[in-house]
Amino acid sequence: MSTTTSAPGGGTRVKVQKFGTFLSNMIMPNIPALIGWGLFTALFIDVGWLPNADLATFVGPAIHYLLPILIAATGGRMVYGDRGAVVGGFATMGVIAGSDLLILQFNEALPAGEDPRGQVHMFIGAMIMGPLGAYVMKRLDALWDGKVKPGFEMLVNMFSAGITAFVLAVVGFFALARVVNGIMDVAGNAVEVLVDNGLLPLTSIIIEPAKVLFLNNAINHGVLTPLGLQEAAEQGKSVLFLLEANPGPGLGLLMAFALFGKGVAKASAPGAAVIQFFGGIHEIYFPYVLMKPKLIVAMIAGGMTGVAINVALDVGLVAPAAPGSIFAVYAQTARGDYLGVTLGVFGAAAVSFAVASFMLKLERGDDDGDLTVATARMEANKGRKSSVATALTGANAPKEIHSIVFACDAGMGSSAMGASVLRKKIQSAGHDDVTVVNKSIANLGDEWDLVVTHQDLTDRARQRTPSAVHVSVDNFMASPKYDEIVDLLHQTNGEGGAAVEAATDSGGGDVLAAESVVLAGTAATRDEAITEAGNLLVAAGAVDPSYVDSMHAREQSVSTHMGNGLAIPHGTNEAKSAIRRTGLSFVRYGAPVDWNGKPAEFVVGIAGAGDDHLALLSRIAEVFTDTEQVERLRAATTVEEVRAVLSGVRA
Repeated sequence: MSTTTSAPGGGTRVKVQKFGTFLSNMIMPNIPALIGWGLFTALFIDVGWLPNADLATFVGPAIHYLLPILIAATGGRMVYGDRGAVVGGFATMGVIAGSDLLILQFNEALPAGEDPRGQVHMFIGAMIMGPLGAYVMKRLDALWDGKVKPGFEMLVNMFSAGITAFVLAVVGFFALARVVNGIMDVAGNAVEVLVDNGLLPLTSIIIEPAKVLFLNNAINHGVLTPLGLQEAAEQGKSVLFLLEANPGPGLGLLMAFALFGKGVAKASAPGAAVIQFFGGIHEIYFPYVLMKPKLIVAMIAGGMTGVAINVALDVGLVAPAAPGSIFAVYAQTARGDYLGVTLGVFGAAAVSFAVASFMLKLERGDDDGDLTVATARMEANKGRKSSVATALTGANAPKEIHSIVFACDAGMGSSAMGASVLRKKIQSAGHDDVTVVNKSIANLGDEWDLVVTHQDLTDRARQRTPSAVHVSVDNFMASPKYDEIVDLLHQTNGEGGAAVEAATDSGGGDVLAAESVVLAGTAATRDEAITEAGNLLVAAGAVDPSYVDSMHAREQSVSTHMGNGLAIPHGTNEAKSAIRRTGLSFVRYGAPVDWNGKPAEFVVGIAGAGDDHLALLSRIAEVFTDTEQVERLRAATTVEEVRAVLSGVRA
């Protein structure tokens, strides 16, 4: 068996790739909104399927205000979370208003009586101002991080974001609007020249090779989508949406391999064609081109044919088709354009099929190329594993697992304890190269090999980390899934080395103060127990009283019962501003409290301002997986005995 490795990419190609990915990550989450707008346009404008003057009033404001602000907010969130989304979205409104004013002042070419405002839609402005506004807010927050006096954090957070958004909106109004209007004018004129001179098909010479090298996102989402939306708003449709999304060229290439290819490529091509044409996953044909680079000629010829037919028949889509499936294309096809779009798709497929078939038939010998190597090269170009690679190569062996994350709603309580339990099991099995950390679901990225979540949160985690292996548990303390994870590591990584013994020294300090330990709790219900644990945190000066309300809100989302008689109520992620310092509280109940149908004998309240509570949480996790230590807690008669048990655990 041969393997190939690729050095980390660099240079201009990688930079363009990353830039295109960034643009794509702003646009793709908002595709449902673009589809919704496209349906309003296709159905209710005066030339739509069901003309309705009242409902058609939605079309203009949606494309002019709603969609750009959604895209800006998405870009802002990518840079700096919800805070960046709010600042970036608000600042984009300044760019929109500034653009409208410029057109109102200087545009004299519009028909009499037509409102000149809204002639330029700020999609490019949104993709600039959204991330820019978030970045500025992020840098400003860093300047006064740790310098705000306790009790003034919320005031400073709110006013600093509001003032920053105001200033950036003014900058956008007077400066960025002029720049973006200029860019749109230049780009629009360039497209107009290409169309007027019949040169638009030549764009395939750039687009088709760019797709195979994963450089198309910068072109598609940075240029074609904004210009296409502008054209669709003015004319009801745009051919620009079909330049990159047309599934015809890929279909033709794969059918040529199905008939005239050899070996694995021939056998896998029919299935790949179904995925590409109906599923819209164009990347599945990229390895076939990388395996035989000369076939890029077939892709360019097919792409040019499709564009030429679409231009000649004056057809287009009302909104972007994503993914590039034939179903998505038809869903966005303008009324009366179905025949022309169909001819463009199958005309492109026919030409790419003819050219690719001719080239394949000219080949001599038995060399059918190495599809596995080509797939690996495609993944190197993409910068990460491809979810469709197994459809080509049949390589379904699990990958090695080196990074595991426990995720919960807030990322500081249940996930921290579960991570501690699993970390100990994995280290005991000798897999010292495997890291186990905890995070909130909101902060997850798609870089993890394996994600563990409570069963109620798994669907949310999958949206954030689609490439990872996902494990659902209902008991963080003693789940049998942990042993299955260790077995999976033996499968993927090989048997671990010798187990390493580790010791945990005493610690915790004032995180668990003596006055925050209660040996005989008085609560009779779950909610009373949460309040009791929360009030201890308030009394210790660790949190504001409002934090107790957030502990109840957190429980309504996902249960904090960990199993083994332990519950760890804590606040929501949004309530971190109510935390003054890290603190824990400990309450023991003689008669276990009914916690959503499960007994809770020990309740640990958590307020995590940073990571300094994690060491003690780790000890708590170890205690409640050790029956001897649990018995010591039950038998403890003094606060110091409890603290000694929690701080003296040894692995």
